[in-house]
This record gives sequence, structure tokens and C-alpha cells, in this order.
Amino acid sequence: MTNKESPIGLSRNQMAERAARDIPDGAYVNLGIGMPEMIAQHIPRGREIILHTENGLLGMGPSPEPGKGDSELINAGKRQVTALAGASYFNHADSFAMIRGGHLDLCVLGALEVASNGDLANWSTGDEDAIPAVGGAMDLVSGIRAVYVMTSHCTRSGEPKLVESCTYPLTGIGVVNRIYTDLAIIEVTDEGFKLVELSPGISFDAVVERTAAPLVDGRTETEDE
Repeated sequence: MTNKESPIGLSRNQMAERAARDIPDGAYVNLGIGMPEMIAQHIPRGREIILHTENGLLGMGPSPEPGKGDSELINAGKRQVTALAGASYFNHADSFAMIRGGHLDLCVLGALEVASNGDLANWSTGDEDAIPAVGGAMDLVSGIRAVYVMTSHCTRSGEPKLVESCTYPLTGIGVVNRIYTDLAIIEVTDEGFKLVELSPGISFDAVVERTAAPLVDGRTETEDE
């Protein structure tokens, strides 16, 4: 655990907005339960991103205003959502056929740990009293073309979530392509973690101190502080 005071970094909404900016126009995207769900509220104006939820909706919109939602129109996290014009509904089996058949471009998931080789652990801590939450994550990471992770850089107790190797049960092996945290954007490469971008007010050293694996600075000179 790090004893150093945590830097401020980005808020969850700011993280969602930043991740949304990197999703290409026309992409078919699945958003994981929890923090990644917020991306639906931050799709850049003028960009068409088709959101998929594994309980059977393609063309998912953002959460409705309070009191204006439909209790039967929900995502996989049981959060009320909206349906955009042209949206389609289908059964669970068809939804997973889309995932397993490689028909989605990208998913954004939360994480307990991400290893420097791209291993992902996000469904259980492995404790005897832990409530398992397998959901569709194992299908998503094996069937979708690119996997992004959106997570806080450290746990509430200060433990790094970006590690040399995962200690929790794995969701997938070598599946993560990019990580969005409150402190930085990090690519997973053949050589390990590579810094792409620092959050405003965050130094490279601060990210290194809070990452339990080697981190290469991949920014260009013009991006450096």
C-alpha cells in the first residue's frame, strides 16, 4: 500500500467523458456495469456510437431524467436507460451470439486488477465470502475486438490496481488494450504498460509510484510536462 497522499486526478464523470472521446464514430460498444455505464452520458455530439447491453438492447441511450424512465427498460446493471431511434430488442441468447461471434467492436469494463501483460481480473476477489459476479465479462473479453478498462488507479486503501500479475481470479488472459484511470491513460503493449496521457495536474512520477509494474513514458516531447 502506498503511504503517499493521493493526487486529485479526474472525477468519474471526467473519466467517462475522456474515455468516450476515444470511441470512434460508428463503433458498436458494450459498456460494463458500474463506472463504464457513465460513458453513455458523454457520447460526443455528432458522433454515432451504437451501445449494446447483453440483456438484449442495441441502440441504448443515456439514463433518463429522474422520474421519466421506464422500469422495464434497463441495462445489464439494472440501471434505467433510454432507447434511441432505430434501437432493437432481442433475447439473451441472440445478444451473446453478437458478443461471441465478434460482432461488437469494443467493450469498456471495470477492473479489480489489470496485469502488465493485459490479464484482467474483475469478477471476484476470491475470498470465501465474496459474491461472484461473473456476468458477461468472460464472454465480452473473449469475443470483442478491443477491451478498454475504466477504473480508479488504486483501491480505496491505496493498493495499486495496475500490477505485474493479477492476484484475483482472472476474467481473461492478455485481453486488455487500454486503461483509463483517474490519473492517466495507459496502453498495454508487448513490453508492458505504456503511458499515453497524464490527467491534468498529475506527474509521471506520481503515476509510477502508484503502479505496481514497470511503466514506460510513451508521450511525445510536446506532450511532456
